[in-house]
Amino acid sequence: MHRRAAAPSVSSSRIAASRDRRAARRTNNLINAGAGSIGIIHNPTNSHSNGRHHNKSSGGNLKRIAFVGVGVVVLFLLVAWGGALYHVTTSSSDGDDHNVVGGGVKNALRRMRNPYNKPIKKSGRTSSSIDYTNPYTLDSLKHNPHLGWQPKIHPSPPSFSWRTCFKADAKSDGTDQPPGCREHPSELGPAPPVDKDWIPDVTMIRTMMMHGADRNGEVFPPVIGREMCEDIGVFGGKDGDTNKECLRKVGILPTGKLNSTTVTIAPSNHYGADGMSEGTLEVPAPKIMCLVYTMADAHANRIRAMRDTWAGGCDGFLAFSTESDPRLPAISLEHDGPEEYNNMWQKIRSIWKFVGTHYLEDYDWFFIGGDDLFVLPHNLKTYLASLTQKDGTDPKTKEYFVGRRFNSGGTNGYFNSGGAGYSLSQATLRKFFANIEDAQHCSAKSHTSMEDVMIARCLSYLGIHFTDTRDARGRERFHPFAPGSHLHWFPPGPGKPRDWYEDYNKEWGILTGTDCCAPDSVSFHYIKKASMVRHMQSLLYFCDEEDR
Repeated sequence: MHRRAAAPSVSSSRIAASRDRRAARRTNNLINAGAGSIGIIHNPTNSHSNGRHHNKSSGGNLKRIAFVGVGVVVLFLLVAWGGALYHVTTSSSDGDDHNVVGGGVKNALRRMRNPYNKPIKKSGRTSSSIDYTNPYTLDSLKHNPHLGWQPKIHPSPPSFSWRTCFKADAKSDGTDQPPGCREHPSELGPAPPVDKDWIPDVTMIRTMMMHGADRNGEVFPPVIGREMCEDIGVFGGKDGDTNKECLRKVGILPTGKLNSTTVTIAPSNHYGADGMSEGTLEVPAPKIMCLVYTMADAHANRIRAMRDTWAGGCDGFLAFSTESDPRLPAISLEHDGPEEYNNMWQKIRSIWKFVGTHYLEDYDWFFIGGDDLFVLPHNLKTYLASLTQKDGTDPKTKEYFVGRRFNSGGTNGYFNSGGAGYSLSQATLRKFFANIEDAQHCSAKSHTSMEDVMIARCLSYLGIHFTDTRDARGRERFHPFAPGSHLHWFPPGPGKPRDWYEDYNKEWGILTGTDCCAPDSVSFHYIKKASMVRHMQSLLYFCDEEDR
């Protein structure tokens, strides 16, 4: 027999009703709070404002909706904040935002992802990451809007002669040159502005060289007229072309094309390399960054001439000047003391600090010289590859200091000629960079023009000494003078004043005449005229054998 359920008492019904009303109020408050947090106004008609409670089913649904809504909002905010954090610490819309020094939210967030607060260094593109068949993509031009740019070459009048260009003074800024000489500053125009923390794309000239054209489809490097294959003296005359005479008589030639990615080496072709096997070997070319120190008034003539000729043979090229110009590219760096010849060491220190900060890991070798230097980049790569092959070393880990060694006297007088240019291996630059602020041993506070002597002393203290760069027959590869000057140099006769060049080479002697220079020579100094740069480039790369 079943018992009948008892009817609820009045008091218990009131208690239940009161409990339901309290639950309804809590639900409404939660909905109002959640709606306000996401900017939605709660509609009062959705609740009972007359004090009557919702039924049990309606209250439960509202609870679930409220909790889900709040959860979605919180999740959305977390995802958005995380995305913003990742964006500001990894991306750069203009390709130049690489410097983390300074304040602000962006740098604070970067430091959260870089807890040791070490500089995040980016050098931009490296030559190994570039598609030379199609280099001028939207992404590439976004990274570097000046990629593929070259000055417009105006047609020369029928009466124009390249010889006219040689008549200007070697110190000319190009304003007295006719358009056909490709030296007038108006052809370059004003330099575009750059950000304070701009890091140049040093691969841009190499990219153009490898592609063979600028972004408008014009040939690059630009064509030089056949007149440049003729005998042209330093002032444009038909006689006295001693530079051409040296190149022809010595047989100085490129070891390969400027756009070649391999070199053919002869490890036995080093002075004193006895016992090395004869023969040649083709190997990948080392990656080299070429650094040139200059002034703004040389941009339109000497730097442009380098850009138009040999600079593309370097995997990276950058001019360090008194004015930045991202088209060349050239950058102006601050350094201690004035911008003058007698403070050259401080300028060179600023160059090595910048290169060590931004490009150290991108290249095997770093070659530096002035804006009156002519370089055969493939010959440089060939020599350096041959050197490391002979020694069985890697420039990333083996310290080398390579150039034209001099001795100004005594055991502490050894250095490599700054005029002829010199190379540091990656390992050498790494060690020098780590000690560059050493005032006692690395002359960090000195103000002098003898930058080549200063760096040699520092490297000597660090246990890094110069390399004998002569070929197997004792002929030099790095030259402190122009080709003609070396061909016709002879020691002063009896009763004549002493010659510093002879004194600085007394320990190993100087070969004269056609033995002055190795056929695979790397560099020549005092090529001060842009027209002579183009003349030598023509003789070495474009003229027929009979013209050489």
